[in-house]
Amino acid sequence: MKTSLNKRIAIFPGTFDPFTIGHMSLVERALNMLDEIVIAIGVNEAKSQYFSVDERVRMLEDLFRSNPRVKVLSYNCLTVDLARQCHAGFILRGIRSVNDFEYEKTIADVNRKISGVETLVLFTEPEHTHISSTIVRELLRYGRSVDEFLPDGLVLSR
Repeated sequence: MKTSLNKRIAIFPGTFDPFTIGHMSLVERALNMLDEIVIAIGVNEAKSQYFSVDERVRMLEDLFRSNPRVKVLSYNCLTVDLARQCHAGFILRGIRSVNDFEYEKTIADVNRKISGVETLVLFTEPEHTHISSTIVRELLRYGRSVDEFLPDGLVLSR
């Protein structure tokens, strides 16, 4: 039996405003390699929010209620500090484009240098590369349906 100290745990950080089918695909694929994923909703006052942090936590807790290998929390610290608190050895990130790659590589290098925490990168499946929370929020603001961009079972709290 594995203890929490030798589990393969990853933090999956983001604002997830809202959580999309692209995010869901990354979680499902990563669970094939990891024992546990902590979906960590970052508190970022500089970003315009559609759903409050509490709403996002509740939506994702409901979505993953039947999967004990997925935890959900919010945080307001460096991701590597949260990783230490959660005994996570990895940070999970998704990449949709070359621009994402450049940004994520820089952050991964810094995180590894200051903490030893490795970043696991999964490339977004081609059918999801056009989906972003920013675009989904924009559609929501104008009253458009976003069901095709959200995972089955995710209930928006508005």
